[in-house]
Formats: sequence, structure tokens, C-alpha cells
Amino acid sequence: MNDALSGQHELSMTVLMTPDMANFSGKVHGGAILKKLDEAAYACASRYSGSYVVTLSVDQVLFKQPIHVGELVTFLASINHVGSSSMEVGIKVIAESIQEKVIRHTNSCYLTMVAVDKEGRPARVPPLKLETSLQKLRSDKAALRKKLRKEAEEEARRTHENHYGVQPR
Repeated sequence: MNDALSGQHELSMTVLMTPDMANFSGKVHGGAILKKLDEAAYACASRYSGSYVVTLSVDQVLFKQPIHVGELVTFLASINHVGSSSMEVGIKVIAESIQEKVIRHTNSCYLTMVAVDKEGRPARVPPLKLETSLQKLRSDKAALRKKLRKEAEEEARRTHENHYGVQPR
């Protein structure tokens, strides 16, 4: 970590929703939000680790409310848990109607990012310092999500193997 920003575990990114982000109903396209989620997770994890990072997984994304063209959308990203090379980034999405002065929580999700070296191999990341009770709670919940993801992956592998008689690649 040579950079002065390395080690910071939170990031806020605010973006104006423009007409080119609209879907056929005139609301912001879910794919545009997914792209911004990935960008915020990349920026947060890359800054924290001081490395290039890639997306390993995106946990369930539930769009609770539509986001409208013209709204300011803030992506509040936080490193919740760190493995040897992986990091869970939690992101809360807040939409702000500038004219109506209304702020809404539209969705939250978790992305797992992996730090990689110049050859594309996993790179070690610094341990996460858990200094507040909220950080400890987020880390505990992230560890549980990681365990459940691994169990689900194993179950899917077994199901595939039993159904097709071969292991998936």
C-alpha cells in the first residue's frame, strides 16, 4: 500500500441519473444501476487494498423503488469483511429528488471483489481493522453470508453432479 488513500474502507460516489440511462418506461435502467454498483465496489475495494480488483460475485440485488432520470443517486460503499485476497463490499443506494427534496433508500447489495496482481493471480489484502460495533456487526454478517454462499455453491455442485453424472467446470 504505497498510496495515501490505501486502507480507507468507505467510499461515497454520487451520480446524476441522465436520460441515456433510461429504460423503455422512462425510469433508470436496472443495468445502469448494476454498472454503477460495480464501479463503486471496484473503487472502494481497489482503494482499500491498493490493488487492481475484479468482481467475484454480486449478492441478491432487489430494486425496492424505481430511480428516476434527473435524480442524484449516492452509492455508499463499505468494506465489510476481508479474506486473504477477497473483500466484501456492502453498498447502500440512496436516490435524491432534487426538486422535491425527497431522499429514498432504493436498494442495498453486497459484492465480493478479489485483489489481483499484474499476472492476474490473487493478491493479499491488508486485514480489516474493526474499530466500531457497526464494523464488527457488518463483518460478522459478511462472514455468515460467505459461509452460506460456499454451502450453496457446494450444494449446486452436488446437484449438478448427481443430475448429469459429471462435475461442472
